[in-house]
Amino acid sequence: MAIREAVSEEFRAVARDAVKSAKAAGAGGAAARMAKVREVAVQWRDGQVEQVTESTTRGLALSLYVDGRFASVSTSDLRPEAIDPFIMDAVAMTRTLSEDPFRTLPDPSLYDHRPTVDLEFSDPDYGTVTAARRRDLARAIEDAARSVPGADRILSVTTSVSDSRSEMFRVTSNGFEGERIDTSFWLSGSVTVQDEDGRRPEDGDFCGGRFVRDLGDPAEVGRSSAQRALVRLGATKVPSGIMTMVLDRRTGGRLVGALLSPLSASSIQQRRSFLEGRAGEGVGGALLDITDDPLIPKGFGSRHFDGEGISAQRLPLFEAGVLRNYYVDTYYGRKLDMKPTTGTTSNLEWSLGSKSQSELILDAAEGVFVTGFLGGNSNGTTGDYSLGIQGFMIRKGEIAEPVAEMNISGNQLELWKRLVRVGNDPYEFSPLRTPTLVFEEVSFAGV
Repeated sequence: MAIREAVSEEFRAVARDAVKSAKAAGAGGAAARMAKVREVAVQWRDGQVEQVTESTTRGLALSLYVDGRFASVSTSDLRPEAIDPFIMDAVAMTRTLSEDPFRTLPDPSLYDHRPTVDLEFSDPDYGTVTAARRRDLARAIEDAARSVPGADRILSVTTSVSDSRSEMFRVTSNGFEGERIDTSFWLSGSVTVQDEDGRRPEDGDFCGGRFVRDLGDPAEVGRSSAQRALVRLGATKVPSGIMTMVLDRRTGGRLVGALLSPLSASSIQQRRSFLEGRAGEGVGGALLDITDDPLIPKGFGSRHFDGEGISAQRLPLFEAGVLRNYYVDTYYGRKLDMKPTTGTTSNLEWSLGSKSQSELILDAAEGVFVTGFLGGNSNGTTGDYSLGIQGFMIRKGEIAEPVAEMNISGNQLELWKRLVRVGNDPYEFSPLRTPTLVFEEVSFAGV
């Protein structure tokens, strides 16, 4: 088990003192957030280092509640002699704003029952990654990419190795204190190839983790990046039609995000959600079964509390296609007279099927395997969508010729009712954790 790290006492002191100063200056309530972020990245291109970046930022952010008015301010000047004048000026400025009676800190009861499970956010070995190792990893990704069959069609290979560490402490005037330290490590590759008609298809791959030991194999990232680009050669349109769509787990997040966005209380209050007023109704097929789960160890969306300090808990979103909950923060909850849940997504936990992606493609027999979305949009107010896609035809249960410059279109409420298969393979490099999804009777526009 990882060693639980704690933020510095300096962080705690600055944030606590800022809240006290805001109260002394006349704020009825205040929340302070201290943060420090270090980011390092090496970008490698065609045999040499192209760019090395390293940055460390520190700052104090304040939310101020003054005489029924609200302001959010921040500063990176953390000198003791600078912070108090900054806060006094910020409180005075807040008094000049329009009143907003819905702006308040969360009810303190929402801070209760905070989970204590170790979510393994932070790698104590973070500092062991050297500049030389980052360069070696970046080089290894390119070497592997250029080793695959057909590599003579490769025009360019760009790779990246990056890592970050963030430290945060939050305190409010009505009883909340919380902290966290995060680390992450990423490898990526992007490969451009030359097609016979002059086009230059590009694709890539990436992997990562919270801990350096979970970073992944650079050679596998390189080979996958090259293979994903090379199989795009010769891509073309096919005739329009109503077909089965097998959606790659790496790509599904684009479509899932378009479903989640209208669940926000802000969208509902502003009448920009096609899911407004549908709680308790069936909005998808029986296989649409998703829970927001912030308590997955090493999850990229995991947390003990959200950005307001509300304690983390599992939140059912869809059960057998029935909409159960919205994402409700304090502000829009007060506007809508809805109980706050949380304002932001954490991780998604799907009710998974029993079959792998290859088995689902075999079962589909005929259709389109969608591996990427290229432009387009989904209207959160109406649910209408039109998205450019790339992928492959499925013929007799096997991957066939590549396709591109095609579109899918329809309405989200109809699409999710056509979800007929869910894979057993949640995508671990995204908090959406989307598995392979299979939809029937999707409208494809081609030639």
